Amino acid sequence: MTEHDTRLLIVLPSWVGDAVMATPALVRIRRALPGAFIGALARPGIDRLLEGLTTPGGHAVIDEFHIGRPTGVLGPKFTAAKIRPRRYTAALLLTGSFSTALTTRIAGIPRRVGYDRDARGFLLTHRLRPPRTGSKWAVIPAVSYYWHAAAALLDPSTPPEPDTPPLHDLRRVETGLPPGVTMTLPVSPRDEREADAVRTMLDLPRDEPTAILNPGGNNPAKRWPADRFAALADHLAGAHGLTVLVNGSPAEAELCASIVRQARTDRVHALPGTGHTIGSLKALCRDARLMVTNDTGPRHIAAALGCPLVSLFGPTDPRWTTIPVRTLADGTPSETILVADESLPVDQIANDHPDRCRIDRITLDAVARAADTLLAAVDADRTQE
Repeated sequence: MTEHDTRLLIVLPSWVGDAVMATPALVRIRRALPGAFIGALARPGIDRLLEGLTTPGGHAVIDEFHIGRPTGVLGPKFTAAKIRPRRYTAALLLTGSFSTALTTRIAGIPRRVGYDRDARGFLLTHRLRPPRTGSKWAVIPAVSYYWHAAAALLDPSTPPEPDTPPLHDLRRVETGLPPGVTMTLPVSPRDEREADAVRTMLDLPRDEPTAILNPGGNNPAKRWPADRFAALADHLAGAHGLTVLVNGSPAEAELCASIVRQARTDRVHALPGTGHTIGSLKALCRDARLMVTNDTGPRHIAAALGCPLVSLFGPTDPRWTTIPVRTLADGTPSETILVADESLPVDQIANDHPDRCRIDRITLDAVARAADTLLAAVDADRTQE
């Protein structure tokens, strides 16, 4: 694929975490096609997350966002009508749904590249194959899926099936990304202003040392118990002098408030209800010393902005979402992953063992120790910079 006369539509993932994991692929495409017009079809909110994304050289990755969700019987038709006037010559689908493939077909986009899932293969002109292990999907990190899809878009001779990494570790697998390639997110002046407004509401100085707790998740089975998050907030405030911010969506406001109520320290604050936005979260993550999180989108936001992480995984296998993170001076990654059952054989998938891998099997002591160790390593890393 060349940039001459190229008008490319990228159909972005719907979930926040997946959209962040797609950023290495997005940057790769723009660097390969510096003169192309690149539009993005995104659900509401994903545009704000990626707004201002640039290459290392400062070139805007996305020229225009189209906001829409092709749901319902007429959803693909209405969404296609929004994008058809741009006369795109190619589409890369980073989604796996039938409806998004149908949308690009109705829009008349002649070249359509994507994974053959959800019975949509006949709608694609260039079908990629998600690998299987027996009757199940093979464990491949999402960041690797998107990277491979970008390669196939740019070079049609790319094999249709990405490589399956060996399972040597319960916590992570190789992503196949080149050294130095990371996820990235911009922090705009608007994001800064929104974060400052949150700090003002909470009466926090901008240089206040903070930790962020992220207790939510779209699946209750992913959520570490709220009372343990409250006890962890007490530990981070007492042992490390950190002010603790409890992050959540508006729907998770009561969960966040319950953690504040259960904590003994007065140095803990719920972010819902403060005017908190996805933009303020980006700025707060960039400045935080640590995030402790369930398996959910803010984990990826924090990683993309260099925030050290303790990530908790129950019956969702962390290898599906292995992400590139910064390496600290002592050679350890800036993310510590805790799994519910460390004795699970490496060739088994946590998703297949919901009771054995219940997230409440991760103890408070284990999380506190992981936070202590990571904070010490981060402090040592800063002294060597």
